[in-house]
Amino acid sequence: MAQAPDTAATPDTAATPDTARTVILTVDDDPGVSRAVARDLRRRYGQAHRVVRSESGESALEALRELKLRGEAVAVILADYRMPRMNGIEFLEQALDIYPGARRVLLTAYADTDAAIDAINVVDLDHYLLKPWDPPEEKLYPVLDDLLETWRASEHRPVLITKVVGHRWSARSSDVREFLARNQVPYRWYSSDEPEGRRLLSAAGQDGLRLPLVVTPDGTALVEPEDRELAAQVGLATTPTADFYDLVVIGGGPAGLGAAVYGASEGLRTVLVERSATGGQAGQSSRIENYLGFPDGVSGAQLTDRARRQAAKFGAEILTAREVTGLEVNGAARVVRFSDGSAIAAHCVILATGVAYRQLEAPGATELTGCGVFYGSALTEAASCQNHDVYIVGGANSAGQAAMYLSRGAKSVTLVVRGDSLSASMSHYLIQQVTAAPTISVRTNTVVEAAHGTHQLERLALRDTKTGHVELVDAQWMFVFIGAAPLTDWLEGTVLRDSRGFILTGPDLTAGGQLPADWTLDRQPYHLETNVPGVFVAGDARAESAKRVASAVGEGAMAVMLVHRYLEQS
Repeated sequence: MAQAPDTAATPDTAATPDTARTVILTVDDDPGVSRAVARDLRRRYGQAHRVVRSESGESALEALRELKLRGEAVAVILADYRMPRMNGIEFLEQALDIYPGARRVLLTAYADTDAAIDAINVVDLDHYLLKPWDPPEEKLYPVLDDLLETWRASEHRPVLITKVVGHRWSARSSDVREFLARNQVPYRWYSSDEPEGRRLLSAAGQDGLRLPLVVTPDGTALVEPEDRELAAQVGLATTPTADFYDLVVIGGGPAGLGAAVYGASEGLRTVLVERSATGGQAGQSSRIENYLGFPDGVSGAQLTDRARRQAAKFGAEILTAREVTGLEVNGAARVVRFSDGSAIAAHCVILATGVAYRQLEAPGATELTGCGVFYGSALTEAASCQNHDVYIVGGANSAGQAAMYLSRGAKSVTLVVRGDSLSASMSHYLIQQVTAAPTISVRTNTVVEAAHGTHQLERLALRDTKTGHVELVDAQWMFVFIGAAPLTDWLEGTVLRDSRGFILTGPDLTAGGQLPADWTLDRQPYHLETNVPGVFVAGDARAESAKRVASAVGEGAMAVMLVHRYLEQS
């Protein structure tokens, strides 16, 4: 297929401009094929839909982002499989993040049907069409008719944009951007020192000394909002609809989402409570390549979005920005208390609170957090790292995934590793990718001695742990992945934990042959059950858990099975 130069995706010239019409987007690098697809689509659907075509995956993604910002709906995306630089599957995978509800079609030759079948798992492909599709009345239009009908029957609504005005080196501005992005809330960023940012500040009666300013789609102006206020204003659920449930899931990572999907799908009235954003640490991963069923990898955001939509489809409630501070036993009820003093109760509780990255204790790191020092991937900052030197502290998979992602645009990426090598904590496949990447270097036996900067990170002091030599390097960006601590302090006095704070369950509770002193039942605790009957644990917060996405999802499903067993015997 001939390679066409990059061209911006533009509305088909025969379609009258009408932003209220739903968009059908097509991308093919062969100009002749591209025009033919648009012609056939226009002939059948031009009156009711706007046809947008592009001749490269990159320009088509740019068009989708512009459509997203303008709040336009995209119903169907058709992409050619054999395109240079970015094939159709790679394009559809990224398009899925922008318009998850759009129906997806792959245009392919007969020789590529195996790739098209594989794409059903990778990008939730709805259909693949063999080229040529003549006559369209038999081979194209019936497929599009069905997809459009499916799209119309599904939940779709215009995207309303939240505006965020902040400063590049404002820690809270960075936090708000990350909160919105991880909760799949579309927003547009404006720098406070640029004309449009200043105009928005002026309209809100602000002088820019308190940032960020968040302007919701209905025009409400929020200054330095807390997460819960922000969540409520941008349409995220923060208040439970009932006082009592069959199952409360605490934590929205892979284990919690897995539990919510299985609990709700099996008829349990289920509510999931998340203190920040669903996805947990996995949701911040730029690429998960060893998750079953995704041979080409999947981003944490994609996996989280699919799981969240799946849980909601089965009827699970998902509460965001709600911090749980206590767990109490009240007869047969398990009471979950929130930081604002309110509470909900349930027959059973699944603790899927996960872990949080440990804080770097080097001088200066705390003061510069959010101003060049970040914990986790902080993917919203990736664009700002273009052509800069980036330092990543840590040697596990999350650090390696971040290094690979940031190396796409950064001038250089340096992994700072305390140990002798990466092999102790990083998967083999990822080590191979890291060592093969030309812009990534690894400094072993090295720790961060200090972080320096006035208003933002400017330099790092790196110490060689073997020689003691300290080197001062210029740095504006440091991402920290130095192990994790369980988020379980709030369970003190109720649920038994080990010396590191991880929750003990099942056999670990009876390691000495004795049941816990407060155990009241005449049976052994179930495998994922804590010392409190009816309270279960899934995922990374459990002592001796595997610390893998797949195992966390599996434990979430297994915990629901044990919930059923508990309810049957209660």
